[in-house]
Amino acid sequence: MALPALAPALAAQRLLVRGRVQGVGFRPFVYRLARELALEGWVQNTAAGVEVLVSGEREVLQAFQERLGREAPATARIDGIIELPLGDEVCWTPGFRIVESRPGLAQTEIGPDLATCPDCLEELFDRRNRRYRHAFINCTYCGPRFTLTRSLPYDRPQTSMAAFALCPNCAAEYAHPADRRFHAQANGCPDCGPRLSLADAAGKRIACDDPIASTLQRLHAGEILAIKGLGGYHLAVDARNAAAVARLRERKGREEKPFALMLANVASARELAQVDAQEAALLQSPERPIVLLRKRAETEAALPGIAPDIAWLGVMLPYTPLHALLFFEAAGRPAGPAWREASQALALVMTSANPHDEPLVIDDSEAFSRLAGIADAYLGHDRAIAVRADDSVLRAAPGGAPAFVRRARGYTPSPILLAQEGPAVLALGAHLKNTVCVTRGREAFLSQHLGDLDHTRTRQAQREAAAHLLRVLEIRPQRIACDLHPDYASTRLAQELARELGVPLVAVQHHQAHIAAIAAEHRWSGPLLGLACDGSGYGSDGGLWGGELLHLDGGQMRRLGHLRPLPLPGGDRAAREPWRLAAAVLHTLGRGEEIAQRFAQRSGAALTQWLVAGPALPQTSSLGRVFDAAAGLLGIAQIMSFEGQAAMRLEGLAERFGPAEQLAQGYRLEAGQLDFLPLLAWLAEARAVERAAAVFHATVAAGLANWCIEAARRESLSTVALGGGCFLNQILSGALTQKLEAAGLRVLGAQAAPPNDGGISLGQAWVAQQTTKEV
Repeated sequence: MALPALAPALAAQRLLVRGRVQGVGFRPFVYRLARELALEGWVQNTAAGVEVLVSGEREVLQAFQERLGREAPATARIDGIIELPLGDEVCWTPGFRIVESRPGLAQTEIGPDLATCPDCLEELFDRRNRRYRHAFINCTYCGPRFTLTRSLPYDRPQTSMAAFALCPNCAAEYAHPADRRFHAQANGCPDCGPRLSLADAAGKRIACDDPIASTLQRLHAGEILAIKGLGGYHLAVDARNAAAVARLRERKGREEKPFALMLANVASARELAQVDAQEAALLQSPERPIVLLRKRAETEAALPGIAPDIAWLGVMLPYTPLHALLFFEAAGRPAGPAWREASQALALVMTSANPHDEPLVIDDSEAFSRLAGIADAYLGHDRAIAVRADDSVLRAAPGGAPAFVRRARGYTPSPILLAQEGPAVLALGAHLKNTVCVTRGREAFLSQHLGDLDHTRTRQAQREAAAHLLRVLEIRPQRIACDLHPDYASTRLAQELARELGVPLVAVQHHQAHIAAIAAEHRWSGPLLGLACDGSGYGSDGGLWGGELLHLDGGQMRRLGHLRPLPLPGGDRAAREPWRLAAAVLHTLGRGEEIAQRFAQRSGAALTQWLVAGPALPQTSSLGRVFDAAAGLLGIAQIMSFEGQAAMRLEGLAERFGPAEQLAQGYRLEAGQLDFLPLLAWLAEARAVERAAAVFHATVAAGLANWCIEAARRESLSTVALGGGCFLNQILSGALTQKLEAAGLRVLGAQAAPPNDGGISLGQAWVAQQTTKEV
């Protein structure tokens, strides 16, 4: 249809807005802005973003476009506003309206799930409001997005809310331009649903008028409740009930690994942990991650069994209406908003319902079978979870950006912008802390945390996550990327997909991918010095790497040096039993006669014989194993019940002591190899473990810094990237960064993705975009 003739002072524009502009109230915002400025036209969702057609006075159109970028909803992100040709096919109508979405090849994104906004909380606790205590209240600016979306564009029929027809009141809100729920796709109420339900341990539905009140009563009685959230079930207990916490540990088979807590607000968190301004902002952000906070001295006794012998406490605040209602009920359903800022006694363990470290439980019937014998009751609902997503975990960094420990709910699937466009890549990640990554042009979409691929169910979840990303983004990969390790489940899946699609397969060395992930998120181009430090990864020579100095230039990597290798008595078992590494260090130092006495409770004599007369042992250059050896020598962790436990205890002791001087001659640097054996020898004699832990950190930071500085001068490089799980250690990363910057080097660290294996897929994708070299 041709456009009507316009008066000389009038003009028309057709705009395409790209970025996170669906599911964040962007169309209602455009509608209100256009009406305010007396413009005519329409706005619609398309697979490419949001398209706007407007006509009016030229000066007003210019103001409209400026305000479009300046006043967009806080949860939106505009990557670009493109002016399109008007064309004769444009459908023109008087006034301004929101028109039906237009399908097509996806070029936009789904927004992440966001915590309940303040306006919705006001309504949730208001006895006069029709949504009083409605556990699914949301609006255009908050609530589920990613976890209920099956495809784009983001409209109700493409979500798990399609099963709930809008009642007349909700339909009127949806259609009213001035309403906060104008075109809110997840809108609902007590009349139209969704609805809560309570079931017993056998999965049989319990008849009760108030599932929230009944759930709280059961929690106070010491029961373990499976509670259905946004991206999966949690297992919840009263954190102040030591017997209930111990019972949860026993049933879930989780010996000592820390539990996360859900607390009402920042005031409640400050009674148990130190909370600075950055941490408070993270806790209260719309993403609502778990934030690692420094425990107060009295918290260990106040909350026994929550995070035993660990200096940090994982805390999150309520992020769904259901969570908020549990705390509202515990507070006695008070009138007014004051209670929401005051400290509350209720503290809930909220741990992922993933028995045996398998994927999160998301389906009700699946919960009844997989959580049988763990949960005493189930608080569920009838809104399906389309995509599983665990809670994100972050750690604030004094003076710097917070670091992801785990990137998932609240952040996925927000893209990471790359320096330049490249072919579409599907990267399958590492074996542990698996994520997958899909690239589209200059965007990299990192999946939610999927877990370790030891279990069949987790491998299936990886397939589902990859398929979902490819489906909603409508991408057919042109390359598949994977780890260099030939036996990883992710490598086998990559090989299978590359054959099916007939596309190149690019294998990327593990530590190269760590550094490449840093380069990708910082949009780096050109050569770069990379320091990759982690537990272990398959090396280009088939060895076990983990303390590597690398020269990175695009898709090319050159190994400049590594830590002195340590023997691994027992292979993988040594990575779980630090005493074995400590014994290997003593043997290497010529002090093997001490092993039997030091580790009499751990078969020390037998291990001594093996070290002396047994076959050659595997070796590793891993910095993570140096930390384990140090913990074993100091006697603070001889056997670990979860990955990283020894290093976490070591860091906690060092933080308690405070700054320390490095050990003189505590390391050797020869021919590109950094040797911490002198430091480990000193630790074997140390008695004051807190001071020893602090000296250890100071010496490791000094050794790594000098190693990097020498290599940077030799290679004529001025920028260093720090990648790998070891750099989640704040003492190490902070001291090392300070020393490198003092030497005039620029330091890049992980900010948009975890520095651990959770970021590996991003690095693989970045390398694959720049190379066609196949396996």
